[in-house]
Amino acid sequence: MGRYSVQEFVQKTAQQDKGEGVFELESERILELNLNGMAWIKKGSMVAYRGNVKFTREAVLQQGLGAALKKAVTGEGAQLTKAEGQGKVYLADAGKKIFILDVSGTSMFVNGSDLLAMQDTVQYQVKMMKRVTAIVAGGLFNVLVQGNGLVAITSHYEPITLTVEPGNPVFTDPNATIAWSGNLMPEMKTDVSLKTFLGRGSGESVQMKFDGHGFVVVQPFEELPLQATAGG
Repeated sequence: MGRYSVQEFVQKTAQQDKGEGVFELESERILELNLNGMAWIKKGSMVAYRGNVKFTREAVLQQGLGAALKKAVTGEGAQLTKAEGQGKVYLADAGKKIFILDVSGTSMFVNGSDLLAMQDTVQYQVKMMKRVTAIVAGGLFNVLVQGNGLVAITSHYEPITLTVEPGNPVFTDPNATIAWSGNLMPEMKTDVSLKTFLGRGSGESVQMKFDGHGFVVVQPFEELPLQATAGG
């Protein structure tokens, strides 16, 4: 049913307090951050908030990257925003589905463009693809998250997780790769013969090769790394 009275619509779409803690899914595509202190959120992901909240843009995902490379590849680079104070902050990212993960006792890499939010108790380290061709194909940043706390990641549509086993590597399209085990270090592989199948008219096809024990998460969508994020 897509037709409602105004009152019915307000009631159907009303925000609800579910008592689920710091991160709470209002819907598959909107995250409620119950803020009491500080948290990191993706730049441009705040769609609404209430309370006494201060937002500070921080270029934390530019660590270790030369200014010339930043300008040549990304223009501005990737940024997170620091949300501080007390209140409720509502986050979304291009209508992508949101998944809340507890990283306590483990570690994982998240593609920088798919990291929506994380608690300040989560430790993170920014990693950069070694080859420029790989950077252009798969996005500049991967973030290693570990320690204690919650991380919210995003996916276009329903993701699938593939098990990685020694001697039976998994190859993925960097533009569709969301996350992978913290112990896996993907190799970048090029294959000119695959470019026609992947819809690329020129240049090499860049793939990520995962080998070892772990997992890799992919989405049914090729997310272009140079898409701009609007808003604050």
